[in-house]
Amino acid sequence: MDRIFSGFLLSALLLFQDHGVYGAPPQPRGALCRTRPTDLVFIIDSSRSVRPHEFEQVKVFLSQVIESLDVGPNATRVGVINYASTVKNEFSLKTHWTKASLLQAVRKIKPLSTGTMTGLAIQFAINRAFSDSEGARVRSPEINKVAIIVTDGRPQDGVKDVSARARSLGIELFAIGVGRVDKNILRQMATEPLDEHVDYVESYSVIEKLATKFQEAFCDLSDLCASGDHDCQQICVSTPGSYTCACKESFTLNSDGKTCSACSGGSAIDLVFLIDGSKSVRPENFELVKKFINQIVDSLDVSDKNARVGLVQYSSSVRQEFPLERYNNKKDIKAAVKRMSYMEKGTMTGLALRHLTEKSFDPSSGARPGVPKVGIVFTDGRSQDYISDAAKKAKDSGFEMFAVGVGNAVEDELREIASEPVAAHYFYTADFSTINKIAKELPTKICVEEDPCECKAIVKFQKKVEDLIKIAALENKII
Repeated sequence: MDRIFSGFLLSALLLFQDHGVYGAPPQPRGALCRTRPTDLVFIIDSSRSVRPHEFEQVKVFLSQVIESLDVGPNATRVGVINYASTVKNEFSLKTHWTKASLLQAVRKIKPLSTGTMTGLAIQFAINRAFSDSEGARVRSPEINKVAIIVTDGRPQDGVKDVSARARSLGIELFAIGVGRVDKNILRQMATEPLDEHVDYVESYSVIEKLATKFQEAFCDLSDLCASGDHDCQQICVSTPGSYTCACKESFTLNSDGKTCSACSGGSAIDLVFLIDGSKSVRPENFELVKKFINQIVDSLDVSDKNARVGLVQYSSSVRQEFPLERYNNKKDIKAAVKRMSYMEKGTMTGLALRHLTEKSFDPSSGARPGVPKVGIVFTDGRSQDYISDAAKKAKDSGFEMFAVGVGNAVEDELREIASEPVAAHYFYTADFSTINKIAKELPTKICVEEDPCECKAIVKFQKKVEDLIKIAALENKII
């Protein structure tokens, strides 16, 4: 109980740390996972059918499961049995009391590369691995006894009877089969219900994906934030057995309790993305650009009255994907962005900027008079036409222009596109894989200068003061 409380208290303290955000930074997977006290023995097949590089993948799987455990003499104890034609006790339940020493021991395990005596290995687990002399604890409801069997072939001995004996002794058996394994044999070994205790993967290359299952199975108190099992857009705050979402400073949590809006309080804004779809971007990176757009859309309060979003793609020509007036909710906008096809060809940034000025922010496209206009230009290379006049006209028209460059984008061009102060309107990263970081930062700068929330707060404060003055005056009259 003290352990649970201290973990909860740690999360609460992190929530109020001054990191520029209102929430705790992500923790490594398993960092706050309290596992039930368990005697855990891995029984791993290293017969000749398991190639050396495949055996290394089994060790990765073991390590990932161990990483998530709360290891210690009073928590989880781990042993490993390695088998082929013979059985080798790599280390017993009493050998290692720390996670670091366990992981080091796993790295040193070598394959035996002979036959497949799975039944013999299970018998060894019963007689020795789960014995008092090897560190197993007295059977009780508080102590789980678990064996995870990993095999890729048909055993050369029987497993049905010996597995039944293991189960009758209170050992919970998980059976993992790889490749051409006989699935009926897996079912003979495993504990009921079979759908929870039998797993199959086609090759060792994907066995590590099963680690998540066992990480969750052994977790008594799982930090869902640390494991990534949450859908918070910005900050996940752990609570015992659950989580809540929070937002960075200057953001507000939306009504869905998951996403955050940079412009809270219903800020009206007309925002148009101007996206480079030239051939230098490449298809796989263009998909990342679409995620970048949708990440920013998620931060907006989209509606007819508040934020409207338009999208233009350009290469050698300009194509309006959808105007400002087309969609009035995030779901439809994001779906349209995902459907956007890649144009390829050249990079006519100047032509695209002229389209933005002359058409995208025109009332016929849904632009609203008196509403702030924001343009976000995304490019990965040098423009093949002049941009100076078009960039100047956009800014002179009162549009707030942001320039985002990737890879071979030209800094001078980005600065020319960006509004003043340039440092707040110009972003660059060398790699498409990191543009999501820009998408997190950019929304904080999109809001209109006069924050409606501040106005509402002032009005609310003024009303409260007026009410207090009235009460005070009334009391004075009574006196």
